[in-house]
Amino acid sequence: MERWNGRVAVVTGASSGIGAAIAKELAQAGLVTVGLARRVERVAALRDQIPKQSSANLHAIKCDVSKEEDIGRVFQEIVDKFGGIDVLINNAGIVRDSMRLLSEDSLGTQPRKACNSMRDRSVDGHIIHINSIAGHRVLNFPHMNMYSASKFAVTALTETMRNELREMKSKVKVTSISPGVVKTEIIDAMDNHKDFPMLEPKDIADAVLYVLGTPAHVQVHELTIKPVGEDF
Repeated sequence: MERWNGRVAVVTGASSGIGAAIAKELAQAGLVTVGLARRVERVAALRDQIPKQSSANLHAIKCDVSKEEDIGRVFQEIVDKFGGIDVLINNAGIVRDSMRLLSEDSLGTQPRKACNSMRDRSVDGHIIHINSIAGHRVLNFPHMNMYSASKFAVTALTETMRNELREMKSKVKVTSISPGVVKTEIIDAMDNHKDFPMLEPKDIADAVLYVLGTPAHVQVHELTIKPVGEDF
């Protein structure tokens, strides 16, 4: 992880769950970490949950990633303030956010803008999509069927970006991390799922650190993580 020290990482959906866990771990690993969320005060509060020497690495910016105009404004603000983007953690967040991203056609805006920043500066950046096992297999979840559709879109976006970057001879890496059930706010609100084996958000954050920590010539294409005993 030494090569990422002082470089700029952007984490979307950073106010809770997986996004919050990733933002905290990246800041502690020495990256200048910009957490984006609508509930920006919750991102700022994460500074109190990490060691004081790392808290200055964590920055909070309000952004609704389902709105292209918001993404454009905020990503330009990050470039102006921090000089560019080296790592993007594209974390759609809770189920309704995933469906809004799909319906608003803004799913690819964030990685495109991050990738442009990396290419403009000729840096060996990394784009990590937080996907799901539902992005590889349609699961029978009543009232959540569009969730699989949104995550299949993430899978297609990942492969399309990788193909395009390869054609450009770019050194930017693209990775999809596909967890099983993770204990987050949306799962806590679903009584019929509380007895399932679950991953913790930090498990996914640890996977992000693993992927980022690979040598420059190694690209993890897809990483699937499930809790022991999961049925899906």
